[in-house]
Amino acid sequence: MAQEAFVICDNLVKIYKIAELEVVALQGLDLVVGPGELLGIVGASGSGKSTLMNVLGGLDRPSAGRAWVDGLDLLKLSNAELNNYRRTRVGFVWQQGARNLIPYLNALENIKLPMTLAGQAGRIAQKRAEELLEMVELSDRKKHRLSELSGGEQQRIAIAVALANRPRMLLADEPTGELDSATALTIYQMFQKLNHELGLTTLIVSHDPTIARHVNRVVAIRDGKLATETVRARGGRPAFEAVHEGAEEIFEELTVLDSAGRLQIPKEFLEHFGIRGRARIELTEEGILILPTTNIDHVQDAEALASELVEAKKARGLRGLLNRWVRGEHKKEVKD
Repeated sequence: MAQEAFVICDNLVKIYKIAELEVVALQGLDLVVGPGELLGIVGASGSGKSTLMNVLGGLDRPSAGRAWVDGLDLLKLSNAELNNYRRTRVGFVWQQGARNLIPYLNALENIKLPMTLAGQAGRIAQKRAEELLEMVELSDRKKHRLSELSGGEQQRIAIAVALANRPRMLLADEPTGELDSATALTIYQMFQKLNHELGLTTLIVSHDPTIARHVNRVVAIRDGKLATETVRARGGRPAFEAVHEGAEEIFEELTVLDSAGRLQIPKEFLEHFGIRGRARIELTEEGILILPTTNIDHVQDAEALASELVEAKKARGLRGLLNRWVRGEHKKEVKD
């Protein structure tokens, strides 16, 4: 699998230092993306999804672990190599149109700009820009500036700009965040078309709860690690074919285990069953069962448990009883 993968994140860590404070944005994240895959990435604000995109796009260097893209270890690239990687191998589409496009240039000029910066100009750049305008179905808007384009048109031009230097991977950060649902659908369909026709590996960060219908697979990031993966239960059909066939699909959300066998249990599940700190695990015929525990399994938890029980039950002398239990002065089992 590793040899066939286009993206491999192995125990990826990214730490930002702000003044004297260190913020761990990625905490040992593991991710594998196949070549030509159309992947959705979701997560709450601050979960680490945009940091992951910045690392994969070469905008930020990893602090530790491995970030391997298209045969390159991003942690080992020099500054010059990283600049070349960003310019030639990755295309970016951002949420805000003003970040994607130069407002005083028209659509055609915006698309030609990355090629000019890469040293390609003249008729070759002109022809490539016109081909890309046709690909995103906006040939009739080539003389329009940013202010003369709708939000959906701006994003389609932005996609053309991102493809100007023939990247191998397209990264889109909230590309439909400022669009209505109908316009957002056209943008998703454009990503599907390009992924299908060009075999372009595409990663889309989104808050859109319906994104699973428009991509091949969705991964959710929680607290800087991969938490769940949503897949199509109906044969894992490619998004392009499924959407255009109009077939009803069934999705299944799976919890992801990292390379050490660790998994993230949703906070609401733990709160529902009152699981804090430790749990009991039992092996059953159907799988692994996780249960809350009410026993004092570790001495270091005794004081905390005593405080909770004293407050909840208001039992006179219970703290002293538990303290004596911790010190081993008696073996009496504590009961409610």
